[in-house]
Amino acid sequence: MRFPSSIFVSVSLFTAETTAALYLSTTYRSAGDQIWQGLTLLFTLVPSVLVQLTLTFIHRDLSRDRPLILLLHILQLGPIVRCLEAFCIYGSVGRVEEPYVSITRKKQMPRGGQSEEVERQVGQAEGKLFTHRAAFARTSVVQAFLGSAPQLTLQLYICVLQQGMSIGRGTLMVISLLSIVYGALRCNILAIKIKYDDYEVDVRPLAYLCIFLWRSFEIATRVVVLVLFSSVLQLWVLPVVLLNFLVFFLYPWILFWQSHSPFPENIEKTLTRVGTTIVLCMLTFLYAGINMFCWSAVQVKLSDPDLINKSQNWYRMAVYYMVRFVENASLLLLWYIYKTDIYNYICAPLLVLQLLVAYAMAIFFMLVFYQFCHPCRRLFSSTMTQGLWDCSSLLCLMCTTASPQNRPVRKEPRSTLAQKDPANSQAPDTASDTTDDMPNDTTYDMLNDTTFDTANDSNIAGGINGNFNHSVSCTA
Repeated sequence: MRFPSSIFVSVSLFTAETTAALYLSTTYRSAGDQIWQGLTLLFTLVPSVLVQLTLTFIHRDLSRDRPLILLLHILQLGPIVRCLEAFCIYGSVGRVEEPYVSITRKKQMPRGGQSEEVERQVGQAEGKLFTHRAAFARTSVVQAFLGSAPQLTLQLYICVLQQGMSIGRGTLMVISLLSIVYGALRCNILAIKIKYDDYEVDVRPLAYLCIFLWRSFEIATRVVVLVLFSSVLQLWVLPVVLLNFLVFFLYPWILFWQSHSPFPENIEKTLTRVGTTIVLCMLTFLYAGINMFCWSAVQVKLSDPDLINKSQNWYRMAVYYMVRFVENASLLLLWYIYKTDIYNYICAPLLVLQLLVAYAMAIFFMLVFYQFCHPCRRLFSSTMTQGLWDCSSLLCLMCTTASPQNRPVRKEPRSTLAQKDPANSQAPDTASDTTDDMPNDTTYDMLNDTTFDTANDSNIAGGINGNFNHSVSCTA
């Protein structure tokens, strides 16, 4: 049985960030900055309450008679108690012989085109420890993107306005950044284990390193861009944030409405329809918070029984990073245009270049992870490179459709040309008759931007089905 190191890291980051935030709030109170004190406490206590609720919901404490545990959760001590309980379970393994709870069957990664299925007995202690790991993996994501990310953005904004950084604020910012990156890493691992639940997944250290570098560059760049933009255009940062948030919050609900699927009732038996709706709203709220700062590896799908989209959609990922890169570049351009005198001590063009390069580095490490370090890359129906190539081909096709020089030109009938030029009508050119007088067998489809032969019905069906292999050429 593996040592519960992930639980220890989650609780350590949670405790350290809460302690640093409470200490920093006291310094704000001593300096008379009541607004900064209130916002610091807000981004500390609200995610702490959400973490307690998440642990209580996963362990189903409301349906069990455990009043002491519920009291400790009310006192915001739930993660510490759960961590001690997990270590006690780990320490008791092997001392007392216990019957197994169930037999799990996991497939191994295919080698040579074949995959073997392995059975393993799971004891009662190991089952409890697995539940603890799953609970803390989810609470790490909640703490990271509903608490640490807003906290880091706030403290960096204060540093820009005050043109200085205290030891307490710097400590809180470092812990918050580590908490966000760790939460994003746990989100990636959680997505892999959910999508490939039938397989025995072994994540290697090199994969952890790639995810850590990918998420570090991506999240740090995003936070700095938002802070720089908000420091010069305070009134416009709220519409930008709300638009991003609402798009990702409503997107799963729009897909659910289009699928005409029944309302999910299997989340928790004790929940009513109102309670289920609240849980789903909190799930999409968290999904929007993740996508505000980075790409969410767990894609919410409300029409699925597990509420997770288990397919690997390269198009959605490519579109997200292209749009996010353009958005970051636009916000940096606006900051560069409207920057104030407080930025005279830095080289603004160099800072813009560094941020864009940092985001490009995040994309690079993401490609390295999916191409070489993903533990289940052998199960991909298509590689990351092929998916990005298909996406770029699609974008090139859209550009070809929109370009006016590639639109079909309507040819005037030959009889009209003959009426306009009576001199040429009496002496027709035999060379032109061999080409222009022949019936035109090619029809241009404005909907698909393809050409197909009208005399062959099979080609028509191929064009409608989207076969562009031989009919569209992309020119750079």
